[in-house]
Amino acid sequence: MAVLNFLTNDIFGVASIFMGLIALVGLVLLKKPFSDVVAGVFKTALGVIILQQGVGVLVSSMLPLAISVGELQQATPFPADMIGAETFMSDYGTQIGVAMLAGFGINLLVARFTRFKAVFLTGHMLYWFPFVFTAVAVSAGFTGWTAGLIGGLFAAIYYVVAPNLVRPYVRDVIGDDSFTLGHPSVSFVLVGGFLAKRFGNKEKSTEDINFPTSVKFLKEVAITGSIIVMLSYIVLLILFTVTGSDVVIDTGGRSLFQFIFTSGLMFGAGLTILMLGVRMLIAEITTAFTGIQEKLIPKAIPAYDCPLLFPYAPNAVILGFLVSTVTSVVVIFITAGLGIFQYVVVPVVIACFFECGTAAVVGNARGGRRGAVIAAAAGGIMMVFLMGFSLPFVDRTIADWMIANAGQDFSLWAIIQGLILSPFN
Repeated sequence: MAVLNFLTNDIFGVASIFMGLIALVGLVLLKKPFSDVVAGVFKTALGVIILQQGVGVLVSSMLPLAISVGELQQATPFPADMIGAETFMSDYGTQIGVAMLAGFGINLLVARFTRFKAVFLTGHMLYWFPFVFTAVAVSAGFTGWTAGLIGGLFAAIYYVVAPNLVRPYVRDVIGDDSFTLGHPSVSFVLVGGFLAKRFGNKEKSTEDINFPTSVKFLKEVAITGSIIVMLSYIVLLILFTVTGSDVVIDTGGRSLFQFIFTSGLMFGAGLTILMLGVRMLIAEITTAFTGIQEKLIPKAIPAYDCPLLFPYAPNAVILGFLVSTVTSVVVIFITAGLGIFQYVVVPVVIACFFECGTAAVVGNARGGRRGAVIAAAAGGIMMVFLMGFSLPFVDRTIADWMIANAGQDFSLWAIIQGLILSPFN
């Protein structure tokens, strides 16, 4: 158990260590000099840390926005017997760890011996998928190691199916098969990419937008992102005033002016840090993974986190964030008025940036600006319905976690798994 906990918490659970280990294995297999191995491992780990810090800054700048928008609606209380995500992680931590290791092991075997070559390497997502799948099994009435076994089986299926399925869409963005997507935005990418190719115009890219000389600064994605976040907070305040809402934005003791201005600047800074980390990570891990492709798993393709796609179309990321946020909020209020869902859904603003931003990058590659807008809007709509229909499948376990973190593949696969398990309930 000590070894298992070490692997789960200290290796797989820490993305920088996990990716550093992958780099170490690859560089050793390539028989690189000791100096190059050490440099490659540290640069890979540092790239992940820089990327994560950028994500952290981005999230912290948007979190008050997400909380305030969510408080515009009073969510229906979850059942009294819901144990909650924190308790669930404590009660089923061992089963989740075993499920994660088993799922990743099966992924490696499939990549080695079949034509499905994607290897899921997004460290934290290696944990969260078996976490969700085990929770769905428990909500369906399974307990103990049976629930963990089911969680591991579904995790393995996801690690194999999703990255391989999305490969052609990622190829349209990066121009080759050097990596694919290992992230819960796959469903958004597949639907958005399909619609973008069918209804978009590939000739007009988001990255070719001609800004007038007077506003040429908007070509800098960090500046544009900062302005959009500032405007989002201003619009939210206007909405509170018009509706007479008593919801208050948590400014952390700062004046509203200071809070809005610094939040926007934090977003731009986070985006800049994230891009730096992505470039550093790709530069190192690409070479290192060649060793694994040549020696262990021929023609293996790494499946990475979604921010690695952002540098290919940064304008599309910002456009996707804006379009999906507006779309999801509108759809939430419509569905709430119609009483479609069992539980009230709140906007997942952070998913609008990462998942829908990723879909917009692919939409741009397959259908230009129009494709990016279509993909982002489709993601915003899907987010609401997937969240609303998935919550009943985890309402006894981790609905509190899902409502803040899902709405994408977590929700889609929770629905699929829940429907498969329902006859055995």
